[in-house]
Amino acid sequence: MTVISVIDLGSNSVRMTVSRYHHDGSYEVLARFQEMVRLSTGMGPDKVLQPEAVARTLTALNKFKQALKVYDNDKVEIHAVATAAVRQASNQAEFLTAFKKEMGFELDVLTGEEEAHFDFVGVINTFPINDALILDTGGASSELILVRNKQAVHAVSLPVGAVNISESYLEKDHISAGALFSAIVALRQLFGDISWLRESINMPLIALGGSNRTLAKISRKKEKIQGMAVHGYHLNVGEVASIYQDILKKDLEGRKKMPGLAKERGDIIVGGLLPLVELLLFTEGQQVIFSQSGLREGILFEQIAKNTGHDVVSPEPAAMTIDTEDL
Repeated sequence: MTVISVIDLGSNSVRMTVSRYHHDGSYEVLARFQEMVRLSTGMGPDKVLQPEAVARTLTALNKFKQALKVYDNDKVEIHAVATAAVRQASNQAEFLTAFKKEMGFELDVLTGEEEAHFDFVGVINTFPINDALILDTGGASSELILVRNKQAVHAVSLPVGAVNISESYLEKDHISAGALFSAIVALRQLFGDISWLRESINMPLIALGGSNRTLAKISRKKEKIQGMAVHGYHLNVGEVASIYQDILKKDLEGRKKMPGLAKERGDIIVGGLLPLVELLLFTEGQQVIFSQSGLREGILFEQIAKNTGHDVVSPEPAAMTIDTEDL
């Protein structure tokens, strides 16, 4: 058996999943870690990673490095990837040098297409779906994948996410109608430029990413649902609209106090949910299904298949989809 660590350095958070896999393709998750670092904060039009954000990120990564020491008795296979913030950064080379110095290994910067691919692999191995539209909303990008007959037939990465939508269009406290309208117009223009997106009319929408999963967490708290995991949880379009309306009515302090909404997301949740809300309207979608399996799981599953020659054997759903507030 082999221990594998997948580090996902995003624009809003950095996450690490540590798993153990076996020669037959089976695996189990040993630990999950997350730190909110807001790496993309203040990048501006020149796309410069700011010193404070870089320092926060390297501090969080060092915690991950220390956490991996407990697995010294096993062979640890490490895969570290970065997404939109590092991908877009004009000072990317400097950051990669700092990462290597801090961690002792390389950071792989994924293209938008690679990010979408791993999202697809993570979803298709944990959901019994044939046709669907996948949305992964991150901090500085959103990936869309059209799935037909279990195959990814179209994919695109858009340069909009929870952090940069919020910074570019929305106020931190009270969200004005004018600011929200500007953000909506920008998103609709982006969606309108995707020629194949109309092929997803009425398809179920599978939602990934921390902002999107927050919808499921708020719903569970609101409905006093206990014991049901986020993975596979679903809402209809009316329920999504109702929760989003509740969020919009509140100021920053009110959003931070909402059950199911992490305080650290209070200032970006309106922008973070906007791609999902607008996509439902654009595609006339009726249902959202939430996934905890995405980029990190996609990397894990491909490595298991590559190293064992077997397709991944997922754990029982209850074991795989345990929900904690820091995932």
